[in-house]
Amino acid sequence: MRAANRKPRGATAYRTEDGLEPRFGSYGTGILAVSVLAACLASSLILQRIDDSSIKSAEKIATDALMEETFPNSDLWRVIKPAESTFQLTVTSDQENKAPEPSEPKEQPWVDQVVKTGDNLSLIFQRAGFNKGDVHRVVSESADGKSLARIYPGQIISFQSDDAGGLAAVRVVKSPLETIVYRMGDSGFSSEVVSRTPEVRESWATAEITSSLFMAGKEAGLSYSTIMDLANIFGGVIDFVQDPRQGDTIQIVYEEYFVDNEKYGDGEIIAASFTNKGKTYNAFRYVDNSGDANYFNENGVSMRKAFLLAPVDFTRISSNFNLKRLHPIYKTTRPHRGTDYAAPTGTPVYAAGDGRVIKAGYSGANGNYVFIQHGDQYVTHYLHLNKRKVKAGQHVSQSQVIGTVGSTGAATGPHLHYEFLVNGVHRDPRSIHKLLPKASTIPAKELAAFKERIRESSMQLASLRSDNHMAMNGSADLDSAPN
Repeated sequence: MRAANRKPRGATAYRTEDGLEPRFGSYGTGILAVSVLAACLASSLILQRIDDSSIKSAEKIATDALMEETFPNSDLWRVIKPAESTFQLTVTSDQENKAPEPSEPKEQPWVDQVVKTGDNLSLIFQRAGFNKGDVHRVVSESADGKSLARIYPGQIISFQSDDAGGLAAVRVVKSPLETIVYRMGDSGFSSEVVSRTPEVRESWATAEITSSLFMAGKEAGLSYSTIMDLANIFGGVIDFVQDPRQGDTIQIVYEEYFVDNEKYGDGEIIAASFTNKGKTYNAFRYVDNSGDANYFNENGVSMRKAFLLAPVDFTRISSNFNLKRLHPIYKTTRPHRGTDYAAPTGTPVYAAGDGRVIKAGYSGANGNYVFIQHGDQYVTHYLHLNKRKVKAGQHVSQSQVIGTVGSTGAATGPHLHYEFLVNGVHRDPRSIHKLLPKASTIPAKELAAFKERIRESSMQLASLRSDNHMAMNGSADLDSAPN
């Protein structure tokens, strides 16, 4: 075919009313499509982190495929194909595009100061590099400032300064469970109490009485407070002055508190068992629907009687109720209308029951004394106290400490003289309990829940009793074995 008759490829002119208007033919359309595809490919690749070889490979495959489809059986497209060197993509990540964030100022370290004997806040602040003005600001401006003044030897007070060397914060460890932080702010010093909750672990112990409940508890590793709690729990059914016998056994399941994997203290007694003269008494802690916690036996009967069998623990009876006793000081026959409990000076004396203090004072015969009214019928007297812990008109609870054993007034030595009156008549405190009101019980509607709650604790006590019995039998077998 002659060249003159060959139609030009590319743009074709069509005549219109306004003149010539270019129209793209198939070749022009293909070039436009290639451009669009290249732009799309570049945009998509920018969003991904890929290497240069991957970009070039993707560019070549996509471009060649489209050109072959647009210009079949022709080499012309290879002339207009952009050179690989001109097809360049810049791949960046979001992190590279972001402006570097300003770094926060580094917090200054805490510097500890240990409180020494004879220290005051001014001396401690001075050792830390601060002055009396700083002391005044912390104490006066913060809500808990006065607490900072109550320091003791061995306590740790930590200080933190600001970038300029001024006082930024003070930290005081009050206990393993409480820390107070005093921090400088825009309006002066403020305080924050940081509290921790200890980890509660369940523990158990067994003990055999050889001399007293107190010694048995100490040998079993129990704290003084836990031993006192045991005495209070069983104080309504066991007279710890007279009842305990050698060979009596105790089993106890209780809580221990831990902070940072170290023991901090003892918690509540969950369950306890006391075998006295062959009879076993069980006690289980139960929180009723009203949120009140008390101890009950396995049948739901309260361990807490109306009155304690004895108002002191771990003592001995030096003189019983006797209406014809010869008075040791006056050497005349005078009624002894109470029971004397000999005990070291300072031994705690408990209120035998709930009531109101009607008298608390001193007289030549009685020494320091406390009288408590319990309801309409009953009154208890506590004489020869070393110190009184309550005042007239004050309401007291059973087992509350009302004073300490002493020898004030007409007394030959430290002891508690305890009297029990019913409708104004003196009665023998050690026998009157048989006539006192019965203990309360768990309501019938709560009894099923109570028994379900104590089931596991009951099994634990039974297991401890069994283990203790086996250990005692084993010891007896060894003692009786021939040499």
